[in-house]
Amino acid sequence: MHTEVLNISKNECTICQVETCLTFNPFVAHLKERIATEKTLKSEFYRYVLERFEHDICIDLDMRPTDAEKYREMLELIYSILTPPIANEKEFHWALSTPVPDKIFFSTEAFYEFHSSHHSNLYTLNVSKNEMFSDRQKRFIYNLILERMYGFSSAMKNELLFSYQDPETGLSRYFNIQTDARFVEIELNGELPELSFDTIEPYLHSHTSLELIEKAIPLNIFKFKGFSIITLTDVTLTHALDSIRTELVNHSANEEEQYAHIISSLKSLAESPGIEFGLMPFLTINNEPIFDNDECSRSILLKAAKDFNLAEETFDAVVEDYNQNPRPIFFNSITDDKIGKFPFLQVLKQAGIKSYGIFPVYYNKKNVGIMEVYSYKEIVFYEKLLSKLQATIPLIAQLLQNSIDQFEARIAGVIKHKFTSLQPSVQWKFNEVAWNYLKEKRKKKKSPEIETVSFSHVYPLFGAIDIRNSTVERNSALQEDLKSLLSILIETLQVLNEHIHLSLTGKLVSKCEEWLERISGYITTNDELMLDTFLHNEVNPFLEHFRNNYPAERETIDKYFDAMNEETGASFEHRRNLETSMQLINTSINQYLEQAQTEVQESFPCYFEKFRTDGIEYDIYIGQSIAPQRVFDTLYLKNIRLWQLRSMAEIARMTHDLGDQLSRPLQTTHLIFIHSNAIDISFRNDERRFDVEGAYNIRYEVIKKRIDKVLIAGTFERLTQPGKIAMVYFNPTEAAEYDEYIRYLQVQGYLLDDLEYLELEELQGVTGLKALRVGVNYQLPLLNK
Repeated sequence: MHTEVLNISKNECTICQVETCLTFNPFVAHLKERIATEKTLKSEFYRYVLERFEHDICIDLDMRPTDAEKYREMLELIYSILTPPIANEKEFHWALSTPVPDKIFFSTEAFYEFHSSHHSNLYTLNVSKNEMFSDRQKRFIYNLILERMYGFSSAMKNELLFSYQDPETGLSRYFNIQTDARFVEIELNGELPELSFDTIEPYLHSHTSLELIEKAIPLNIFKFKGFSIITLTDVTLTHALDSIRTELVNHSANEEEQYAHIISSLKSLAESPGIEFGLMPFLTINNEPIFDNDECSRSILLKAAKDFNLAEETFDAVVEDYNQNPRPIFFNSITDDKIGKFPFLQVLKQAGIKSYGIFPVYYNKKNVGIMEVYSYKEIVFYEKLLSKLQATIPLIAQLLQNSIDQFEARIAGVIKHKFTSLQPSVQWKFNEVAWNYLKEKRKKKKSPEIETVSFSHVYPLFGAIDIRNSTVERNSALQEDLKSLLSILIETLQVLNEHIHLSLTGKLVSKCEEWLERISGYITTNDELMLDTFLHNEVNPFLEHFRNNYPAERETIDKYFDAMNEETGASFEHRRNLETSMQLINTSINQYLEQAQTEVQESFPCYFEKFRTDGIEYDIYIGQSIAPQRVFDTLYLKNIRLWQLRSMAEIARMTHDLGDQLSRPLQTTHLIFIHSNAIDISFRNDERRFDVEGAYNIRYEVIKKRIDKVLIAGTFERLTQPGKIAMVYFNPTEAAEYDEYIRYLQVQGYLLDDLEYLELEELQGVTGLKALRVGVNYQLPLLNK
């Protein structure tokens, strides 16, 4: 035990305006009370201690901290009574201080060493810049006065949290500093000021109104007599768990930083600098696991797998196998024998890891990921460590589930932004319907039918940008690819026949030649299926046999199988070029419409829905019911019709200019259906899109789907042609309106001076269709874009 005087704060500061006296009297009074009430053998010990105090005249004696050595025996008796008998002073952080904690005058070996090594400044380490040591002293004093003299208990306890970095481990450690003032008496000199609860309530709850209580209670009328007890308790493990909980509460913070903080807390909990941690949530797309570095960067196994090029299939197999039988696995050392049983350990060994362990993490009985424990040196996973980690598993489970939820929310956000029908212009209606549904559900206490989202009396606009002769182009590409494949196959079989004489080889060559002739015309789906059956059932097994048993022929045969690779093979080249070209055209159109519709929405909110076919089709609906807070006028309808015609011209120019970038030359056609009458639409939950309502409205939908291939009356010419914009209508007034738009855009340089008025062939159930058709100006620059 030490009797050297230790300053609690290393900064010199003025003690609060309260008189203090270091004395044993309150302790002696406590002994007398215990002797009177204690019924066990402890009473004899208490009586012995009391006699020693009375014999050495320690009662009614005021002492200075520097006199502690004179009373060492008395102080050791106090220590014996106030601490557990089995406490080891080399491990137990305990000390006695002046009544208002300022100076330590008696301390255990552990406390003295701790204070000396950290220059403790115990009461100021967690003090903010605006808070002085004297403020803490004042709060300690006022808390005691309020409790002892007024009976008010403060929500703030006489506890502090002290943190430091352990020099041996480099890890943060945390101690709770508790001040016990039960042997401090308060002596009043004068009258006690009157005090109401309302006056001091702000201070009791938050200690933010120190000035308020200073005015109400002067300190110069009080005297503090006795001594305080200071105890330091290692709360590193508790603090680590609390830190993880705090991070989970603040789960809106940056996910990467959150994982880093939690792993740091796990390392503090482990109390070993050599132990590292990794965390990996199990993320899935369509129930298939995915492993993305950005999402799982805290997994050492995933990092090592990517760094050392572990095959993705192998890694997937490892995870799938583990998911089927999740259990804790520990490797205190990574040896060649263990690598033979668990091949994934090879990449960990290459990364320098000597010990590795996995904990499966469950959330609501579902395996949501793993926690990894590893080290770059061989260690033993002691039961003590495993017990500590077990306490964190529910918290880690919540963290990994949060990551899964956030990942799924991001996916849903992309889907909602890019694909869903719920656009901002109609979102309000869905919100309204959903709220009504929740209210009805609450009233009926069971799930009611959700009402249909519908909009009445809206004006439709339809546009279609189609890739010309896409079916013919697909058949042509297929034909060219199959000819290429059969040519390579015939060549392969002929080379084989030169080295391995089999009559069957000649027969296969003959069948291939028959197929070459058969696919020279239009290829039906049945032709394609039959050829595929021939290749997979007859040719491929035949060639596989020779590739496996005749190494000299392997190179020749591999050329054929390489040609069948969908991503790189020669027999898919034309189809790949076609799909790439179509993708470029459709992506360009889609991006244009995404940007261009902003102009439309700014004039008046409307519903804008795109569909992917071989090209792009879109529906636009505009009307009062879509934006009830604004006044609708037909001028907005005219404005959007003019925009539609101009945008068609711009799209035609854009797709024409893409010609040099296309792997396979393609052209687009451009169609608008003019419908002057308003219709009703409703949202179909099963298809997640709007559809028309009523028999008359459905007629609009039928016409819209049939006019893409309509012919000009009395001819075999398709209405839609590359370089032209076709506008189908019924009513002559519609033609007159669009005639004005066309003439305006001709002046602006968008369209050519070749407007045609056309009669169209009758369609099934539809007569009287007419059309306007005008050429797009590819040559002159646009004057207004």
